Amino acid sequence: MATIAGASYLCDRIADVKIEHTAFQVEDPVASANWYVAHLGLRVKRAQAGPPWGQFLADDGDTAMLEFYCNPKIPVPDYRQMDPLTLHIAFVAADVPAERARLIAAGATAAGDVQHTDAGDVMAMLRDPWGLALQLAQRRAAMIG
Repeated sequence: MATIAGASYLCDRIADVKIEHTAFQVEDPVASANWYVAHLGLRVKRAQAGPPWGQFLADDGDTAMLEFYCNPKIPVPDYRQMDPLTLHIAFVAADVPAERARLIAAGATAAGDVQHTDAGDVMAMLRDPWGLALQLAQRRAAMIG
């Protein structure tokens, strides 16, 4: 590991920083938020009642948060045209095939088949009803949490 002058100060400052959320510019933030709450178990932590309609959603442990919003000053990305490997939101799933089928029944679309990796993980890519890519991951060994 390389060291740099002032590294001790830098490490002290980094300890004060933690990821709060990842944001996505989407066509309909309220509908997107409602779908993620209903089908992926997220909870609304804060919701703006007007533009840009920011919807902050947290997981059940308050360890990860997503924001869906629609700022009229910028275009909504064409998520359907993006390869899911370029951008996706990954969710841990205990049974990837069952969760994949459940989400498809709830309006998601498949973006490939269930895959088994060399590391022993089970994965599946889908798209939410607005085209944003989702990954379901059943890890052989948990990576976080």
